[in-house]
Amino acid sequence: MNKLFKVGLIGAAIALAGCQDDAAKNQAPNAAEAAAPQVTLTTEEQKVAYAIGVSMAQYIGGSLDQQQELGVNLDRKLVLAGVTDGLDNNSQLTDEQMQEVLMAFEQKVTELANAKREAEMAKVKEEGAAWLAEMAKQEGVVTTDSGLMYKVITEGDGAKPTAADTVTVHYRGTLPTGEEFDSSYARDETISFPLNGVIKGWTEGLQLMPVGSKYELYIPSELAYGERGAGQMIAPNTPLKFEVELFAINGEPALEESADK
Repeated sequence: MNKLFKVGLIGAAIALAGCQDDAAKNQAPNAAEAAAPQVTLTTEEQKVAYAIGVSMAQYIGGSLDQQQELGVNLDRKLVLAGVTDGLDNNSQLTDEQMQEVLMAFEQKVTELANAKREAEMAKVKEEGAAWLAEMAKQEGVVTTDSGLMYKVITEGDGAKPTAADTVTVHYRGTLPTGEEFDSSYARDETISFPLNGVIKGWTEGLQLMPVGSKYELYIPSELAYGERGAGQMIAPNTPLKFEVELFAINGEPALEESADK
């Protein structure tokens, strides 16, 4: 989306409030609205003016909904009055007053957003801890000193990698809900990577696996992506489950003789 205009938080709410108010009217027009003149887009200037308005609306499209989720609601009549007065250069507030109001508003919204995020993170952490506790009860699941849990599906007879090695694996990653977020199986292609360049749970877990093994790893969030999360699917504080097959170390299947590596 092209961002033709950078507007402040309050400006975003103002413009979108007007757009959404108009949209609501369009869904249920009354007689007066039906008689309102239609927008004319004949000349280049008319098209440019209209495009500017649409671009602004697209840029600020999510602002009002996000603010409403935080409990912030704006009086749309005052919003539209402010737009009109601003266009007419007839503001009832001085520049200094507007700056003071907008800065206080932005601080308030930031504080509300931070509080909401912290509450969501706490909830995910609590749910993750409950999920890990359930996994720990499963038959065959072993918990290491770090909190990593694993279950042997197939035990290979090759060597075990060190953190300095590059491994070749197949894997499937799922959330506690069972939703898959990544899979080399889906791509039908194994992947190789340095073992010291991945999340801590993988670095530790793969070193437990002889080549030829398939394990399930249940990784606490602090050994995965922690409070930062990853992408759109892995929220902060989310524990993860991986099915991992280890095929090779440093590009070559390890021999049984080197199993004490």
